[in-house]
Amino acid sequence: MTFLYTKKSLSQDEDMFIIYDLIFLLIMLVYLPGYWLKGKFHAGFFSRFGNPPQGIALDQPIWIHAVSVGEVVSIKGLLDGLRRKYPRKKFVITTVTPSGNKIARQLAGAGDLVTYLPFDFSFMVSCFVKQIDPCILVLAETEIWPNLIRCLNKRGIPMVVVNARISDRSLKGYLILKFLVKPILNKINLFCCQADADVARLARLGVDPQKIQLTGNMKFDACPAGEPADQDYRKKISLNPADKLLVCGSTHPGEEEIILRVFKKLQNNFPGFRLLLAPRHPERSGQVAELVRSAGFLPLRISQIYSGIQHPTPNTVFILDTIGQLMHYYAIAQIVFVGGSLVKKGGHNILEPAALAKPVIFGPQMYNFRDIAGLFIAHRAAIMVNDGKKLESELRNILDDQARAEELGRKARELIGKNTGATLKNIALISRLCPC
Repeated sequence: MTFLYTKKSLSQDEDMFIIYDLIFLLIMLVYLPGYWLKGKFHAGFFSRFGNPPQGIALDQPIWIHAVSVGEVVSIKGLLDGLRRKYPRKKFVITTVTPSGNKIARQLAGAGDLVTYLPFDFSFMVSCFVKQIDPCILVLAETEIWPNLIRCLNKRGIPMVVVNARISDRSLKGYLILKFLVKPILNKINLFCCQADADVARLARLGVDPQKIQLTGNMKFDACPAGEPADQDYRKKISLNPADKLLVCGSTHPGEEEIILRVFKKLQNNFPGFRLLLAPRHPERSGQVAELVRSAGFLPLRISQIYSGIQHPTPNTVFILDTIGQLMHYYAIAQIVFVGGSLVKKGGHNILEPAALAKPVIFGPQMYNFRDIAGLFIAHRAAIMVNDGKKLESELRNILDDQARAEELGRKARELIGKNTGATLKNIALISRLCPC
């Protein structure tokens, strides 16, 4: 009876994944033409079909997957710690986005492989896993790729999710499909969670409690210990010593218009007030430039300054159209607004400017960073605004009150210092599972 039941269960499992492959294929057929028309194909796109470079000798590497820039940045300390613990090991780092891939290449060592995660078709995943033959997979945050998880589980390769989190939106979808999600999640060996809410949500989805650990958020550990090395960025964009710069990082459509309206009002009272917009997707810089022009300002892309094509004027609004420099502009800012939060995008990382002791402002749509945002608000270490009117009011208060600006920055930096340590906890737990 037990044998028949097990055989039947395995058959049902196979059927489920065949259906999943078919659904995934249909989704691909629908979305690929749109990707093509929007010009979103990139040089590494075809490596997502599960074919890593041939002839590489990895010798059972440690595989770390981080979907995009934020996740890649958060795993830097983890990667450094694992290198120290396993000095003879090579690493495979996979991403989904080109921007994440670019940052990952900066973290890779000699002999490491940086490539793209294969599409989650069973045959593509199987081919990829067979070729790289990892000793363990470390997933940054909670990405559920059923075929990948199943493939590694069948081969006896342990999987650990670090910085595990379940967003509000994801939870709703997962609960509807709990009968499918639960067995997939339980194939993962360990979840190292960011916060108590994530522990509770995983348990609610049916994950074995013994597989769940609360270790904290590694993004606190990834914050800079001090100012970025190059402090000459104010001169690069021709700011006067008395000028006060507002840097709006990771902005999305619908936010730049609000910011520009507020900035225009404040400039009348604060002549030395300057603005830099850093759209989340630099390819939008042309669109953002048109918005700046429509608002009555002169748009100037940072790349144009560096190339000597154009020079700033008092009526200039700067647009950061390069990758990897936002931290330098946070460092020279007097105030930072973090985008994706006045529109329904879930917000972005506020820890980087906070670590630089900057007064940080964000909108109400911070559901992707709910625990971090809540922590900062509870400790009065950041400001949340609901709309453009409130943004104008808070910016005015900070510009008028230097002592308040400094207090916000000091509280922010202190709060980060009190919440570090997740990376070391995660490395200790990974080492228990890693057969390397």
